[in-house]
Amino acid sequence: MQKTPVTLALHDFPTLFHPLLQDAEVFDSSSSPQARVWFIDKDKGYYLKKSAKNTLRREAEMTRFFHGKGLATEVLAYESPEEDWLLTAAIDGEDCVSADHLADPARLCDTLGRLLRRLHDTDPTGCPIPDHTSIYLATAEKGYLDGNFDPSHIPQAACYADKKAAWQYVQEHKHLLKNDTLIHGDFCLPNIILKNWQPAALIDVDHGGIGDRHVDLFWAIWSLRFNLGTDQWRDRFLDAYGRDRVNEEVLQLIAAIEVFG
Repeated sequence: MQKTPVTLALHDFPTLFHPLLQDAEVFDSSSSPQARVWFIDKDKGYYLKKSAKNTLRREAEMTRFFHGKGLATEVLAYESPEEDWLLTAAIDGEDCVSADHLADPARLCDTLGRLLRRLHDTDPTGCPIPDHTSIYLATAEKGYLDGNFDPSHIPQAACYADKKAAWQYVQEHKHLLKNDTLIHGDFCLPNIILKNWQPAALIDVDHGGIGDRHVDLFWAIWSLRFNLGTDQWRDRFLDAYGRDRVNEEVLQLIAAIEVFG
């Protein structure tokens, strides 16, 4: 995660966070225009995220749930006055796009495969998002109706002649999606923290819930290809995860869904 030193004005933050920010070194660690993220270098470290009102609620709920399963950091505060504010404890470790991790792709694939299988074998009872699959399909339908269609970043989508063909494939195969597994929802390398090659935490779990395991499998494969510049590690990752739980037809379905954003 990038960290750029910044100087902050306390009056721009809720009073709840003033004692924490006072006399602390603060770094901008934002990675998207939708949210601002600051690393607060105090005690063992904290991350403070700001976004539009109600946009961090699901992340707060899912992070608490994942933390209870030993899979995520601790949520220290969630406030939603005029905007959303989420404070979490920092995790000791590096994400999977660090140079050390990318330099050993075989070990990286084995580690990610085992971690994802552990996540998917976790008891999802009590998950605050019990029907991720319905939300996932509704989001795709909205994208389709809004005219979204971008297959450029998804090699499997090259087989669809146009938006209509991709949507038809989704309609004919969406019955294959299950809703029986605790998933991350965006299982990409930057969202996985390791320490000495051991899983430390999953971050950015706001797309998580009880859904279909192939959503995570798809994004893990996509992220390995994107970050390693090749698709040659796909089989090793799937072997580490366990081929008994992989349905290639459902992976193709996920590809069709994702072209709609």
